[in-house]
Amino acid sequence: MIPNILSIAGSDPSGGAGVQADIKAISACGGYAMAAITALTAQNTQGVSAVRMVEPEMVAAQIAAIRADIRIDAVKIGMLGTAPIIRAVADALAGLAAPIVLDPVMVAKSGDRLLEAAAVEALRAVLPRAEVVTPNLPEAADLVRETEAADRAAMERQARALLAAGPRGVLLKGGHLPGGESPDLLAEGDRLVWLPGPRLASSRTHGTGCTLSAALATFLGRGLPLARAAAEAKAYVAAAIAGAGALSVGRGFGPTHHFHALFKDLSA
Repeated sequence: MIPNILSIAGSDPSGGAGVQADIKAISACGGYAMAAITALTAQNTQGVSAVRMVEPEMVAAQIAAIRADIRIDAVKIGMLGTAPIIRAVADALAGLAAPIVLDPVMVAKSGDRLLEAAAVEALRAVLPRAEVVTPNLPEAADLVRETEAADRAAMERQARALLAAGPRGVLLKGGHLPGGESPDLLAEGDRLVWLPGPRLASSRTHGTGCTLSAALATFLGRGLPLARAAAEAKAYVAAAIAGAGALSVGRGFGPTHHFHALFKDLSA
């Protein structure tokens, strides 16, 4: 049975991140994609020029409409933006028996802030609702009130601190670490598992965090255990980055190629 995966996130009109990336990743990984929009953005591969948040009541109404009619097998939460929207989403998902992947989207790759500083505390309060939270190093540091991890030991300490905040698992993304590797760290229960990976020399990395969390939600919705789902999601993103050279989109941080497996046999 194809799982139904709900993305709750902002819109990226350039198609590389946000809900648009989530829909592509969910579809490519074997799920049926649904979406509740939290924000409209004006952005491209070079940056974000405008953001308009959706009213919290409308965000909640979108989720309610889906819950009233469609089975939800997993949820990916991305850009929430404000404390009222965070609370509206938490209330709208109350009682849902499906894994929730929380990607704490705070700052765009261009440096534009996507979560109000005042909303960080509200985001901390919903961590216990998540099956797994997927921060990068700056986001993790913000959530645990520390400086950004600069080595694996600091990553392990911050992953444990996040785990203590309540989620069942933490997938801490190590792409900001210096060096030629891009290791991610999965913390689950008493276990820490490193997911190794080479650093891919590419500027086509727009939306990688959105893509990873959406793929992870899809694999969880398909019934995979967390450790295997995380490994599968990481491998999918790596292949999407590696295949992005087939795309010609924008002059900044280009998108990954979500459908690299589908397009690989097509002639140019």
